[in-house]
Parts: sequence; C-alpha cells; structure tokens
Amino acid sequence: MAEAKVYDSQGNVKENKQLAGPLFNSEVKAHLLHSFVKEYLNNQRQGNSSTKTRTGVSGGGKKPWRQKGTGRARAGSNTSPIWTGGGIAWGPSPKDWYRHIPKKLKRAALYSAFSDKAMADCIRVVELPNLDKPASKAIADFLKKQDIYHKRVLLLSEGRDENLTMSCRNIKWLEHKRSVLVNPYDLLWAEYVLITPEALQKIEEVFAN
Repeated sequence: MAEAKVYDSQGNVKENKQLAGPLFNSEVKAHLLHSFVKEYLNNQRQGNSSTKTRTGVSGGGKKPWRQKGTGRARAGSNTSPIWTGGGIAWGPSPKDWYRHIPKKLKRAALYSAFSDKAMADCIRVVELPNLDKPASKAIADFLKKQDIYHKRVLLLSEGRDENLTMSCRNIKWLEHKRSVLVNPYDLLWAEYVLITPEALQKIEEVFAN
C-alpha cells in the first residue's frame, strides 16, 4: 500500500500516512495517460491561425502582361501563390480542436497519475502555515524547508482561500489548485504533489469511487 509523509506547518515530518484505495494503488497505464494528455493539450489550442488563399488577397483581375512576346513566363494573375504578395497554397485556416474527453478515460488516467506519484514517493500531505494575509515568503520558506523550492510543485487545497492563492501566485514553478479541479496533466507536470489533509479527504470522497 502506498504511503505519504505528513509535514507540519513548519515543514517537519510528523508521521507516515497510508494512502488506501484504488486512487493511489492502481496499475499505471501509460497509454491512458498518453490519450488524455494528447486530447487535453489539443483542447487548449486556440485554433485561430489563418492565412489568405489567392481568392482572399488583394489584386488579381487583370492579366499582368500579354501571353506571348514579352520573353517572360506566362502569368494570369498577381495573386498566384508563386508571386510575392500572392495567396498562400494549403495554408492553415481557423479550426476548432476541441474534443470531448470521456469521463471514464479521465477517471482512469487520474488513477494512473495519482498511483504513479504515490509509487515514486512524490506525494506529501502538508499542514500549511496560517496566513492572515498574502505572504509569498511564508510559502517559499515552507517549500525550502522541504527542499523542493524551485521544483515543479502542485499544491492541492480544499475550498477558496484568497490569501493562499495570492501567496502562491508569485512563486515560480508552484501551481496551486483546488483539489476537485485537478486533472492527470497537472499531476504529470509536477515533480511533487502537496495535498492538505482536507483536500486529501475531498479527493478520496470525489474520485475514489
């Protein structure tokens, strides 16, 4: 069974906690993770790259010069793709890249991602410092105490906490999310996953069944 170290608000190890259930103890299926990440990144694309074909550029209409007798190559329009300033042949056009990700695929990929991090001992349960106001230094010191400052860290907490959100916002490589919004790509991106006790309970309630 997977385990995670529990850290107090000072960044010291308190105990080890068992991570029970299939969410943290499933087989890691790389093909599911690949399928999810591919579709997820496609869904982030804007799809607004656009070019003009020969019908869209200005000009055309009149033949640049007569067909014969000039010594130059034949030309019918200055909008031809081989002309400077002409249209683009087979260029990109706006496209909607969005594809629906099946719920079962996302759930299975989430199990694989959490299990992969748990087996690599990269999940930590943390009790965060009390923040009466936004304080990036307090969070930075907390990460330094665990020797994971300036590493890719995903912090999962429960509920809305503006002080915590603003404290994390200015720290490079630290991504803060509400626990119920986590997805497999976030977990694969992170080197370490920090989860508050409340967030861990919520994750197990929402995703473990």
